[in-house]
Amino acid sequence: MKAKLLAGLSLLMILVTACDETTDGLGSSLTDNTAILQIATDSFKVSSRSIVADSVLSRSSTGYLGRIKDPETGTYITGDFMVQFTTLNEKVFPGKDSIESKINGEIVADSCVINLFYSDFYGDSLATMKLSFHEMAKPMEENVMYYSNFDPAAKGYLRENGIKIDKVYTLADQNTKDSIRKTTDNLPSIRIALNDPYTDKDGNTYNNYGTYVMRKYYEDPNNFKNPYQFVHKVCPGFYLKVKDGIGSMAYVSISWMNIYYKVKSNDTIYTGRTSFSGTEEVLQTTRVTSDKQSLAKLVAENNCTYVKSPAGIFTELTLPVDEIVNNHDNDTLNTAKIVLTRIQNEHHTPYDLSLPTYLLMVPKDSLYSFFERNSLPNDITSYVKERDHTVISVNSYYTGSTATKKTYRDSYTFDNISNLIRSMANAKKKGGSGFAESHPNWNKVVLVPVSISTSTTSNNTQRISRVVNDMSITSLKLVGGSENPNGDITISVIYSKFSNR
Repeated sequence: MKAKLLAGLSLLMILVTACDETTDGLGSSLTDNTAILQIATDSFKVSSRSIVADSVLSRSSTGYLGRIKDPETGTYITGDFMVQFTTLNEKVFPGKDSIESKINGEIVADSCVINLFYSDFYGDSLATMKLSFHEMAKPMEENVMYYSNFDPAAKGYLRENGIKIDKVYTLADQNTKDSIRKTTDNLPSIRIALNDPYTDKDGNTYNNYGTYVMRKYYEDPNNFKNPYQFVHKVCPGFYLKVKDGIGSMAYVSISWMNIYYKVKSNDTIYTGRTSFSGTEEVLQTTRVTSDKQSLAKLVAENNCTYVKSPAGIFTELTLPVDEIVNNHDNDTLNTAKIVLTRIQNEHHTPYDLSLPTYLLMVPKDSLYSFFERNSLPNDITSYVKERDHTVISVNSYYTGSTATKKTYRDSYTFDNISNLIRSMANAKKKGGSGFAESHPNWNKVVLVPVSISTSTTSNNTQRISRVVNDMSITSLKLVGGSENPNGDITISVIYSKFSNR
């Protein structure tokens, strides 16, 4: 398909769609006053395939805990996670003389409780689950890249004689009244009490873990002055591993370690509490395990492609860069657009997996370095797009009363990746003969599900401030594959050039 238009409307369209483009194109755009603008459009086929994502960088502020069965593959996905805590104030505990909780004249904690608050979950809230809670022997470090296949137990990070507690739980806490559970401001949690006698690595025994923390503070408050000191000198963190059960995955968004004690003030005794928080200032990582053989079967399907998180499957696209730039040395590539369409599920269950909210398009050779460098999409070599959830039809039907049924189309539209096409073409040109053979991924990109954080600029616009791998459970089936029965994936391009009258 190729058409040429010489209208002012076309010029306006180019200026609007390419306003964020750089001025360097495939050819020169310098002209004199007698030049006229020529517009050409074309489209090219994009090939795609599924690839296995063995692991992803685990850097999310959310911890994933549980085991579920993927309804699409019948395989099990397990999430175990490590949590660290940090102090919120310089003055962690009250003055020593004000503490009323004592045994034989020594300060003690009345209790110590860890709460893992989850903002969301997948599966059945009544499924009975069992976890094992382990004390870490040493902290996982902030400057180390931990991937989702990292096993703290196998790597010697768990304290051999430290805390180990088995905990049976359901996400629907049956000890909380329904009236409270159903309120919008109630954030449910998994509760783990650390109230048994505790022996530290030096052989000192305390009536509970909270007492150990309190006495470490009064021994040397400097151990609590920042997160680094706290995790290295006092509390390296804890590892939560699913031991039994299947049916739920909790998305743990907030973690607290609360220590309770009695305090006396103005002849009044009350219960005091010191809280330690699991925040982004300290590390939280999730370990994901799944059946690689079942994922490999999905990857082998050639009538579609998949995107599955966490650490499951990505979709790879091969962009027709040579075809786009050939015979266009004197043209400017203004826009290059790709629409990726979801294949709808034919059969629905109450436990259908969610679709990714955001997809990152990144060159295949930058798949890991993008996240390791904390990169942000630059709309030159990397792009993030949100899912389009569009109503395509509304049908009325009658079942005793008139109702409507809406049909949706889900897609991800990368409006303009012309910068990426130019970047790839220039790299090949500079590389000379043999470049493509020595760089087999030069024209390949990968679609990765991501979670984003945003911030507000001084002029009240939202910008992306952080991009991490999406560690939640999502699944997306896309039109594509080597034997795609649903129509080709195409990239639509617009060229322009000036020529004399």
